[in-house]
Amino acid sequence: MTSDTARLRLKTWICAVIVVFSNAFGDFFMKRGLPESAHLSGPLEFIGALFQPWVALGVVLLIVWQLSRMALLSWADLSYVLPVTSVGYVLVALIGKVLLHETITGRRWAGIVLIMAGVALVSGSAPSTTPREPEPGGGLR
Repeated sequence: MTSDTARLRLKTWICAVIVVFSNAFGDFFMKRGLPESAHLSGPLEFIGALFQPWVALGVVLLIVWQLSRMALLSWADLSYVLPVTSVGYVLVALIGKVLLHETITGRRWAGIVLIMAGVALVSGSAPSTTPREPEPGGGLR
């Protein structure tokens, strides 16, 4: 493995971790910030909810998620990024169970195990199979 390939793989994994955690915790904070009694039905209610501190934090994390996901998709294959970042579904289930005290059925856990099996299969492959053009200066994008 060349140093450029190793650097791309490391950069891909770091960005994938940011994508997974910012998405999972962005959703968690939005859920935590919205009271169960809130039934948002109009645009003004949605805008008002944005000013709840936990919801605002969730929105910021989801902006980080989207920007980091865009960066990740700019250098790694879509067929790699989506399965690898789907590990976030597992993290969301664990957050729901531990932090929100949600009940997770055996059927859901079985689905989570299948997701993890798919992630394990995909993550063993190269992040990008698309030929890259060298950047000016000699490195790969």
